[in-house]
Amino acid sequence: MTLYLRHYWKDERLAFSSASNKSMTFDGRLVKKIWVPDVFFVHSKRSFTHDTTTDNIMLRVFPDGHVLYSMRITVTAMCNMDFSHFPLDSQTCSLELESYAYTDEDLMLYWKNGDESLKTDEKISLSQFLIQKFHTTSRLAFYSSTGWYNRLYINFTLRRHIFFFLLQTYFPATLMVMLSWVSFWIDRRAVPARVSLGITTVLTMTTIITGVNASMPRVSYVKAVDIYLWVSFVFVFLSVLEYAAVNYLTTVQERKERKLREKFPCMCGMLHSKTMMLDGSYSESEANSLAGYPRSHILTEEERQDKIVVHLGLSGEANAARKKGLLKGQTGFRIFQNTHAIDKYSRLIFPASYIFFNLIYWSVFS
Repeated sequence: MTLYLRHYWKDERLAFSSASNKSMTFDGRLVKKIWVPDVFFVHSKRSFTHDTTTDNIMLRVFPDGHVLYSMRITVTAMCNMDFSHFPLDSQTCSLELESYAYTDEDLMLYWKNGDESLKTDEKISLSQFLIQKFHTTSRLAFYSSTGWYNRLYINFTLRRHIFFFLLQTYFPATLMVMLSWVSFWIDRRAVPARVSLGITTVLTMTTIITGVNASMPRVSYVKAVDIYLWVSFVFVFLSVLEYAAVNYLTTVQERKERKLREKFPCMCGMLHSKTMMLDGSYSESEANSLAGYPRSHILTEEERQDKIVVHLGLSGEANAARKKGLLKGQTGFRIFQNTHAIDKYSRLIFPASYIFFNLIYWSVFS
């Protein structure tokens, strides 16, 4: 931070009589010959007075003995920041001034006009922060070995700009979560497509989390951006586990159907016979078409409570329309069969849960 530090005090020894001059201005050479306050910056890491093209120091003396002492200084000071709400955080930093040698009994420091003592450039801006407000305070500081000292504070309230992090962190993470939901609409038997999509989104989320943490201070507590990224990672990872469950249940279901087919083999012995799975019911006309079948080939009422196998002999022009309708019914049945119930529920549960999480997240941290 670069600032103009101006001191005002009255030294009657410097008073002079003048009818024409309202003040006398000197450069830094006179500073070494008179008394000036020994103010320094507390918790300063590095500070210096500018000296291009000459020392940026000005001393102005008024006839009544009032003195204005001004210098241009660049200060690098410490600021204790709390990153628990990063990057939706606001930070309060302070710049502290204090006399090095004189206690409060020898020297009293105070702001000349309170908050009006601070003047800033209206065009000033920071790359990551917006200066919301600043104010001044003063209090006593105690040192056990030397005593009490007056200390002046300049408090700055800084609000971090969020747009950069929206583009670089939040938006890509949200897109990866939404991309993982695409697998719910892919056929459950398309194993390479769904597995590769799930692994890609998981690895991309891992890269985003690693990149964010690499540019952040290594703090031992959880930040707001960590909560969002890790919850997004959990959603992506759960989409992979969802397909693992779907694939396992599909394998179990196909194994049961294969055992069922082995238990009830086709015994119709007809050249143009077709096999159709019905959900425990058939019409009277379809039952009458079984008149040429032996009675032993037709299952009883108790055996067809769950699913029955009916062998239909389709031949001639009379059954042409029925054959076309049967093909349409089988196509719709395959579509329903390939869409597992878990996928259907996931299409609603995952987006609804993520939207609910975002509502809570932005209402808490904004």
